[in-house]
Amino acid sequence: MTDDQISAPGQRARGRGANSRGSKVYQELLERMRNGMLKPGTRLREDEIGIELDVSRTPVREAFNRLHARGLVESSRGGWTVAELSRGQIMELYALRAVLEGAAARFAAENAQPADLAALRIAASGFEKAASGETARANANIVYHRTIYAAAHNAYLERMLEDLNDSLALLPSTTFSVSGRSQAAIAEHQAITDAILARAPAQAETSARNHIENAMDARLRMLFSDTGR
Repeated sequence: MTDDQISAPGQRARGRGANSRGSKVYQELLERMRNGMLKPGTRLREDEIGIELDVSRTPVREAFNRLHARGLVESSRGGWTVAELSRGQIMELYALRAVLEGAAARFAAENAQPADLAALRIAASGFEKAASGETARANANIVYHRTIYAAAHNAYLERMLEDLNDSLALLPSTTFSVSGRSQAAIAEHQAITDAILARAPAQAETSARNHIENAMDARLRMLFSDTGR
């Protein structure tokens, strides 16, 4: 082993610290995209973000590189810009999401433990009882889907879904702003839940894919509505 392959404990600790700060900056920026504080097209500067979050430019640069690798920001003169998804990209994301969510529901029907099934019941009920506001519904929806991911017991699939959902953070608003979408989603969630509880993998996958395809239809209605204004 050569000298450049080893590092002192202090150096390793500093490396972990920088990486941790970079991860925190990444998560903070991602959360701002999700809640609409950073909208597509927003310009970002490393120095300004560093000052705001009280970190050096190194972890900020690491965070931007990670966001760029996932297609969430684009390099622009003098900094970065929050990426804007085209209609084609949105449809591609939803098409892939339907496949992955279907697989997660199938695996959940096959692999869920009793505790997973109890959590799924609670998550489904939580979405149904969520406040009528779009944000409350969207947050309860995230909890419901992540409960299915956990019940699937497939770490690779869960990672792929989390990465894909990060990209969905670039989408403006939520499909729950479309009239009737919340009530439809309650019924769709119930179909998925019932299939998982019944240990019916094929039906769980079909129900999950149908749910995401209906969400895509709602998203497209939103996009056409925005174009018409």
